[in-house]
Amino acid sequence: MQSFSNTLFADAETAYKDSRYVIFGVPFDGTTSFKAGARDAPQAIRAASYNLETYLPYYDLEMPEILFHDAGDLYCDCLPDLVTDQVADAVEDLVKDGKIPVMIGGEHSVTIGAVRTLAPVWYVVCDAHLDMQEEFRGSPYNHDCVTARVSETVKNIILIGPRSGTREEFAAAREKYHLYTADTVLERGISSILEEIGDLIGDETIYLSIDADAVDCCMTPGLGTPEPFGLTPADIRTVIRKVTQKNVVGFDYVEVLPNDSGQTAVVAAHLIREFIAGHYTAHHE
Repeated sequence: MQSFSNTLFADAETAYKDSRYVIFGVPFDGTTSFKAGARDAPQAIRAASYNLETYLPYYDLEMPEILFHDAGDLYCDCLPDLVTDQVADAVEDLVKDGKIPVMIGGEHSVTIGAVRTLAPVWYVVCDAHLDMQEEFRGSPYNHDCVTARVSETVKNIILIGPRSGTREEFAAAREKYHLYTADTVLERGISSILEEIGDLIGDETIYLSIDADAVDCCMTPGLGTPEPFGLTPADIRTVIRKVTQKNVVGFDYVEVLPNDSGQTAVVAAHLIREFIAGHYTAHHE
C-alpha cells in the first residue's frame, strides 16, 4: 500500500510489522450524487484526531498502548469499479499480514472491495440510505448501490438507521434483511436493538460499516447526502461498543464531507478510536 498522506492518525505510532490494526484512507468520491468532497475526509478526520486526549476513560486505556498503524491513503483510480479492486487488493494484503483493516472513506462505494475480500458472514451498516439500487447514474458501483453489491458476497445484512429510499427498496429490505429504521431506533432504543442483533450474530464474522449520514444532519452537517431525523453520535458509539465485542474482521467510516465547522470529522475520529479501543479491549490476550 502506498502512502500519500501528509498527516497520520494521532497516536498511530506502531510500526506496520508490529501492529494489529491498520488504518488506511480511500479519498474517492467519484460517484457522489449530491455534494462532492468526501475525498477530503481522510485527512480532515486525521487532523481532528489530534484534538483528542490519548486517554479513553470508558476503557481505562491510553491509545498509544494499542498496536495500531496508519498506512496513509490509497492513490485512487478514477472509476469506481477500479477503486473497488484497489481496496480489495489492499485489504487482501492486510489480511495476509494478520491485520484488522480500519478504512476511512471517501464515499460509501469503497466498502464494496473490503467486503469482497473479507467475505464475512454478517454485514452490519449504520446508514441513512438503503443503497439497494442495482445501478445508479450508469454504474453498479455507485455509492447508492453499496448494499446491492455487498449482498452478492454477504447474505446476512443488518441495516441500522435508514430513513431514505424508494418504496420498493424498503419492501425488499424488510423481506431480505434485518432492517431497523431510524424511527425503530427512536421507538425501541438502540440498546434493545443491539441485544437482538447480538443474538442473531452469535460468534460469526462481521464487517461493520458506518456511513456518517446515519447521524442526524442537524448534529453533524458535514455530509454529502444529509438527512434529518436520524441517529445520534451516542447511538453510533453504542453500536460500535457492542459490535466490537463480537468477531469483527473489518471496519470503515465513510461519507464525511468536511465542509462544516469540523464537528462531523471529530465525531468520526472519536468513533474510529472507539472501534480500535473496543476491539482491542474485547480481544486482547
